Amino acid sequence: MSSQSGSTINILSVTTYPPYECGIATFSQDLINVIGRSFGDSIDIKVCAISGKNSGETYSEPVSYTLNAGNRDAYLELAANINEDSDVDMVYLQHEFGLFGGNYGDYLLGLLLNLHKPFAICFHTVLPHPEQEMLKLVQVISKLAVKVVVMTQASLEILHREYDIPVSKLVRIPHGTHLTEWGDSHKIKQKHGLDNRLILSTFGLLSSNKSIETAIEAMDSIRMYFPNALYLVLGKTHPQILANEGEQYRRQLEEKVAELHLEDHVHFVNKYLSLKELLEYLSMTDVYLFTSKDPNQAVSGTFVYAMGSGCPIVSTPFLQARETLNENTGILVDFNDAAQLAAAAIRLLSDEPRRHNMSMNTYHATRDSIWENVAISYAHLFTELAGHSTPPRPSLPPVLTNHFRRLTDDTGMVQFAKICTPDLDSGYTLDDNARAMIAMCMHYRLKPVIKTLAAIRKYLDFILFCQQPGGKFLNYVDKEKQFTAQNKTVNLDDANTRAVWSLGILLSCQHLLPYSVVGPAEKALLSTLEWIGKLESPRAIAFSIKGLSFYLSSFKNPAAVELVIKLGNRLQDKYNETKAKDWNWYEKYLTYANAVLPEAMLYAYLHSGKKEHHDTATESLQFLCDRVFTENYMKVISNKGEYTINKASEFGEQSIDVCYTILALDLFYKTTGDKQYLEDMKMAFSWYLGNNHLHQIMYNPVSGGCFDGLEETHVNQNQGAESTVCYLIARLTMEESGQAARKSERSSLKVKYNRPSEIL
Repeated sequence: MSSQSGSTINILSVTTYPPYECGIATFSQDLINVIGRSFGDSIDIKVCAISGKNSGETYSEPVSYTLNAGNRDAYLELAANINEDSDVDMVYLQHEFGLFGGNYGDYLLGLLLNLHKPFAICFHTVLPHPEQEMLKLVQVISKLAVKVVVMTQASLEILHREYDIPVSKLVRIPHGTHLTEWGDSHKIKQKHGLDNRLILSTFGLLSSNKSIETAIEAMDSIRMYFPNALYLVLGKTHPQILANEGEQYRRQLEEKVAELHLEDHVHFVNKYLSLKELLEYLSMTDVYLFTSKDPNQAVSGTFVYAMGSGCPIVSTPFLQARETLNENTGILVDFNDAAQLAAAAIRLLSDEPRRHNMSMNTYHATRDSIWENVAISYAHLFTELAGHSTPPRPSLPPVLTNHFRRLTDDTGMVQFAKICTPDLDSGYTLDDNARAMIAMCMHYRLKPVIKTLAAIRKYLDFILFCQQPGGKFLNYVDKEKQFTAQNKTVNLDDANTRAVWSLGILLSCQHLLPYSVVGPAEKALLSTLEWIGKLESPRAIAFSIKGLSFYLSSFKNPAAVELVIKLGNRLQDKYNETKAKDWNWYEKYLTYANAVLPEAMLYAYLHSGKKEHHDTATESLQFLCDRVFTENYMKVISNKGEYTINKASEFGEQSIDVCYTILALDLFYKTTGDKQYLEDMKMAFSWYLGNNHLHQIMYNPVSGGCFDGLEETHVNQNQGAESTVCYLIARLTMEESGQAARKSERSSLKVKYNRPSEIL
């Protein structure tokens, strides 16, 4: 693993910034906020706010400088101040030709030519076929910059082809969009009193370039087919337009509405919307209309936000729309053509299945550009500019259980989800409910509240429902709470022993829980002891050792101790049978839940004291880590085939293996005090936070849900029980580990090996 310098990267962003109201100001605020949430421990961004001579804004943190864009001398003064500021390592500029003074904003050169620190620049507008003066200006700026950022592939190609900027200097980072929950728009329509309306919408700061009049004219035809159609024009007039022209354009639009008698079909929401308000309006939009007049517009934040909210889109063919829309996500129409716009909207409003599919497709198409993923791309960019060898590791997100609880109904935890909506037809499993009980026991240890205790009871009831005479369990339950035929065709040993693990976890918390919970759990676990001793599957043995070890941390039971040692010896035998040169493992392949095997061997050692158990645990974990940790991130063993000494399947990475690896590393760290295990835990958890081969987050920062799989080119956006529960267990393990580390700075943790309760 490469070491990181540990120093903070200090950046000054030169941009418009709120309270100034414009698209770039909003973009910059969103970007800075998400980088702060994701990398606040290692990236610090201050702002130089671009303002006009009479703009009148009052700024607060993170603004530390201002630039009067119309004053040529202010650029030289700013360069001098930045050069002397030891808290600025680099500069990042947002560029739009109208932001800076001079011809095409050439006053900016006064800053850039005199700046002694590296800078990158983001071009929000890239015009094809530039005039000579614009061409030379962009070329000079690009030559001075370390990197040039654009938001679309089309812009990158124009800069390379027409401005002769080397591809090596160009970076495409998409415009960010906010992650929204996939849900029922009907509830939000009801909230706004619009539950009987078909909603079309447009949002953004009003200006004549948006051609809202084209959409209003289209509504005259749309309302003939759909009398309940309503077009919402969301946003106030652009402040520069307001200063120069007043509300002239809005009045023209209102007059057109009156002329066409569309008062019941076009509503203006004349305000600068908060993010929460905006996302609510977009989430209830049935068709989003984008009517800009400018074919050379490179990118639109409003367009990206609409796609990110899952809106089916009808758009004029500006650059970004041509690049991102296809028959599955939207419809392109000619500029200023109200008839085409109306026809396209009518087609979509007439076809609810097509709208639903388009909505799903636009939602999926923008997952790589949610702000959290964009932040990862910028972290890599800033790392390169700072000369660091590896990007900073993301900060831990808050512990969220929203989606975890959403997956739980009166019966228990539902097995699968369609994006974030529980799929009741998938039924329930003992596996998921056992892991869910583990997560809630861990959560209860950190924060003992009644709601969590009620969840523990519910999952325990499900486990007890699945237990059969003789102590074994069935795994598969349908939505009618009936056991399915699948229980007779699938080997249930792993599911059975994960239930043992969960019961052991619950019993290790017996000092926190009422007897009405502890008593039934203990009875259920003790009834498994007879068949546990007959297990042969390595993972079933391992889960049993874990469950009994947690149980023994709170209860004395010599027979259970003997059983743990017996199972440890059996796992050791399997290791001895398959161990070979360059293959220190318990089987001839690696598949799923691999880390539970060395973890169980260490638990066995804590009871047996056998050096062989200890050496096997350590040796096998090292063998596994050598195969799943690259220099900078965790590469999970694929779920698409077996990993053998001669073959390794690629891709198909899942949350469960990251979680089990973290649990194993946590035990080894607590037992040995070796901080390398703690560092490996942090690297493993960062897989969820985007430190993986796609540089995309694997959890939902709005709800705490976890995506079902990391594939070669995309993330599976479904958030089922296994992935979500394993993410929560991993996150709670990091929380407990962090609390333990803060309590003690000792280099090692002393453990009496005959008392595993001290590390459980």
